[in-house]
Amino acid sequence: MARFELKLPKMGESVAEATITNWLKQVGDKIEADEAVLEVATDKVDSELPSEVSGILVEQLFAKDAMVQVGQTIAIIETDVNSVAETPKQENVAPVEVAVIEKTIEVVKEIITTPTNYADSEKFFSPLVKNIAKEEGISLAELETISGSGKEGRVTKEDILNYIKTRSSVAPIVVEAPKVGAPTQPVVPTPQPVPVSINGGDEIIEMDRMRKLIAGYMVASVQTSAHVQSFIEVDVTNIVKWRDKVKDTFEKREGEKLTYTPIFMEAVAKALKDYPMMNISVDGQTIIKRKNINLGMAAALPNGNLIVPVVKNADQLNLVGMAKAVNDLGGRAKSGKLKPDDTQGGTYTVTNVGTFGSVFGTPIINQPQVGILALGAIRKVPAVIETPEGDFIGIRQKMFLSHSYDHRVVDGALGGSFVKRVAEYLEAFDVDRNF
Repeated sequence: MARFELKLPKMGESVAEATITNWLKQVGDKIEADEAVLEVATDKVDSELPSEVSGILVEQLFAKDAMVQVGQTIAIIETDVNSVAETPKQENVAPVEVAVIEKTIEVVKEIITTPTNYADSEKFFSPLVKNIAKEEGISLAELETISGSGKEGRVTKEDILNYIKTRSSVAPIVVEAPKVGAPTQPVVPTPQPVPVSINGGDEIIEMDRMRKLIAGYMVASVQTSAHVQSFIEVDVTNIVKWRDKVKDTFEKREGEKLTYTPIFMEAVAKALKDYPMMNISVDGQTIIKRKNINLGMAAALPNGNLIVPVVKNADQLNLVGMAKAVNDLGGRAKSGKLKPDDTQGGTYTVTNVGTFGSVFGTPIINQPQVGILALGAIRKVPAVIETPEGDFIGIRQKMFLSHSYDHRVVDGALGGSFVKRVAEYLEAFDVDRNF
């Protein structure tokens, strides 16, 4: 009988592990080549894992919610279907083997069905870490204090085992009362969560995995970067007129809809070439100046959450290429078909808050980047128009650009100059240009 090992493939740049979120096939199920066997999730994207061969699933080596490393075997598929189907049942199985199998089944059932006490945490803990914590009587509050050495600061098996060793050997802390007349140091209280009052008619909704991850990223970003914002109003009348004039022709020729987003992304990519110190990341006390300009674009997922797919080498694309890339990533985000690599490697992010009618916003930086630009809604407003014959009031199409940047490494001059350069590119848009 031929046995095929289904392994977790490389999921994208810098992705070393994934969590099993759902088994689509169970032991004994027949599987066709390229048919999805299970669903896995990285810290960014959920995706299906297909089989490379046809056969029957004979073993699941990991349970749902288990963390799997890239290259690890997840399941065993018997490729000789006939031999599996025709294999007679073993009647004379040794009693010891039966007992071992039954015990294993009971342990697996207990692991799967036992409710966890750590689901309310905003941090991600693997099932193995949770089980160890439960066995050692470690509370959720105590678990969250453990420093993790894994990716994104996750607590690994080694971290919690080392913590348990030191935990049992730590001597009790003795607090001495201050001497009379001695100066005292101010006591800084530890912030505590504000208790939430729940009434009888309130509905309690548990966050899904993606929302917990997003919540963790947002809090971590605010705690990491010193956020500062710059705002600038832009006259985009020429862009609105040009798009209205060419959008039908563009769609007929290219087979793609022309939205405002690729036009704005084109201007951002140009400005990043002019100000390369906005295209950086911070690693401790060092600055990494990125060679490539990879623009992230916030997009909506089917469940309402947001994700940031990345347009790679955005500065090398013309407007047609940018439109195709934006439409492709946005469409696959809405249908839940993004691949892990689609969200990796971003160096700067653009988010369109104007889609929801917002005039401007104060977006949170997508770590480890140092800047994010929010595009406000385009509105018709009265404006002063300067001409050689004098000033007059006219109706113009205007919008706000909101630039959040990391004040640890980007000062006001750079942050303000960058968003001003984006505005200059947009206001200088050529109404006679070809696409």
